[in-house]
Amino acid sequence: MLDLLRKTTDVLFVTNLRFRQARQFHAIRVALALLASIALTTGIDIPHGEWATITVLVVIGGLQHHGNIRRRAAERGLGTLIGALVGLALILQQSYLGMPLLTYALMAGICGYCAYHAIGKGGYIALLAAITVVITAGHGNQNVYDALWRTVDVFIGTAIALVFSFALPAYASYSWRIRLAALLRASAAVHRKMQSGFADAAEQRAAMLDLGTRLIPLRGLIPSVAKETDVPAAEFEEIQHAARVCISALELMAAIEQDTGLREGEDPGIEPALLTMAEALETGQAPAPAPPLAPVGTDAQPGPLPFIARQLAADLARMRARLDRLSSQHGFPY
Repeated sequence: MLDLLRKTTDVLFVTNLRFRQARQFHAIRVALALLASIALTTGIDIPHGEWATITVLVVIGGLQHHGNIRRRAAERGLGTLIGALVGLALILQQSYLGMPLLTYALMAGICGYCAYHAIGKGGYIALLAAITVVITAGHGNQNVYDALWRTVDVFIGTAIALVFSFALPAYASYSWRIRLAALLRASAAVHRKMQSGFADAAEQRAAMLDLGTRLIPLRGLIPSVAKETDVPAAEFEEIQHAARVCISALELMAAIEQDTGLREGEDPGIEPALLTMAEALETGQAPAPAPPLAPVGTDAQPGPLPFIARQLAADLARMRARLDRLSSQHGFPY
């Protein structure tokens, strides 16, 4: 029993473990938010309480990182407020003018306008505004009493969703670290495979495509990581650039080996450097000092492969130095 309680506590409060169980944790959070909405609207007998529950599902959205929750919360609240007010205005004009075709045209025009702005900056606000307009106004045939209660339900649902969004959120910094570590481990595996040779060009292309796919999500996390850690985003952009250079160098080395049948020769420490950084990122503990690298171009073997290998080892050393600087100057867990 104590072991079960300890494991549950770890998943709830150890953010690294919470990242690894992010989907399960988010599913539980949404389920609890749904139960809270049902209990609140049913317990005090709020008319049309199901719209509060629907709003919870619409607003709580995907898994949020701690670094962007405030911005997303502001967008959600603003989109909901705009949609509710516009929906009420549609109901009022329908009540006074009694022209359904005009109401339909206005609703279509408003939702089209929101759709136009949903593609681009502020798109989430526009999308939520359009959804809230339809929830509040229906097809324009609601009476003002029902529209007011639907508006109240929308705000109740939004409030519940925001409360549960802030409850034990995932941290973008942990996500960034674990994803970068996975990229470095995958790069080490590709380098190891290069020593024995890829089976064919298709296997080589698949391996390089996998590395590129792993790199892409890291850039989207950088703004949130910067906000969480108070580290300038430029620092993480430099590390992103170093990871991209690593992939490009591996791709060039693999292409040369595939075309010429030559091998890299003496290993300048590429794989150990990749695995050491990956382990440090996963554990949050700085590794032991790295041994000094031989200067680029001192390799006895002629040809491009040894030079590229030593250049890549030097690039990895600089990448590790940046991570060490983040740890020493900004307290970044590495």
